[in-house]
Amino acid sequence: MARRVNAEFPAKLQCLFRPARYKVLYGGRGGAKSWGIARALLLLGAQRKLRILCARETQKSISDSVHRLLGDQIPALGLEGHYEVLQTEIRGANGTEFIFAGLRQNISNLKSYESVDICWVEEAAVVSKRSWDILIPTIRKEGSEIWISFNPELDSDETYKRFVIAPPENAIVVRIGWEDNPWFPDVLKAEMEACRARSEDDYQHIWGGACIQQVEGAIYAKEMREVDREGRITRVPYDATRPVQAAWDIGDRYTAIWLYQAFPFEHRFIDYIEGESLALRDYLHQLQSRGYVY
Repeated sequence: MARRVNAEFPAKLQCLFRPARYKVLYGGRGGAKSWGIARALLLLGAQRKLRILCARETQKSISDSVHRLLGDQIPALGLEGHYEVLQTEIRGANGTEFIFAGLRQNISNLKSYESVDICWVEEAAVVSKRSWDILIPTIRKEGSEIWISFNPELDSDETYKRFVIAPPENAIVVRIGWEDNPWFPDVLKAEMEACRARSEDDYQHIWGGACIQQVEGAIYAKEMREVDREGRITRVPYDATRPVQAAWDIGDRYTAIWLYQAFPFEHRFIDYIEGESLALRDYLHQLQSRGYVY
């Protein structure tokens, strides 16, 4: 590079400058994932000649890609003298090139990308198993890397299972959110707070980066948050003058028992039992050992 470029990044994005086969950034909105990756790739491409594939599952036109994001960051980094932004690609003065493709549409032509140094898969939550199975062995140049960014949708999605639940070897996996972005703008903060006021579940998914099942599958989550806000979660003493009742939730593998006492206008939950793959007699023994009057 002919001139020194000073570029700041959130602390969690420093990992982009460490070598690893996989670099995975995931989380909710406002974490600067795509912004940070675009800047990092432009800086690396200015330092040495690189062939960079910017991919997504579906790309009907160049406007669906990160072409615009990269083009906007070039002058922001002071690199307009180094890069030439063309209609369907971006070229560097040192031979670096950014190319753009949809995986689903180009699945049969992916072998042409085997000379790629870095492949960035944006909005990767929806990338199919078939696309991953073909793309990963295609990016096989010595020292090549695959960068992945996405907002989680379902914990059953192939990308989430493959790179978050059971990440491969030589992978850097970072969860990053708005709270990790020192430049999180006020306009987005207002949108985030409005979203949280409307729905805590939507906030946790959109801004917190939680999978949909983790939000919607939490039975009575909304009610329990209200209980917490109202200060009703506390230590409740056992009243020996009243009987204790048991509410059972029996499953094939897991069982839970809430123990409570009924009072006028309220029920006081005083104890809790849970177990996995236990016989009924084991739960009865635990109930008896509590010393309550049932």
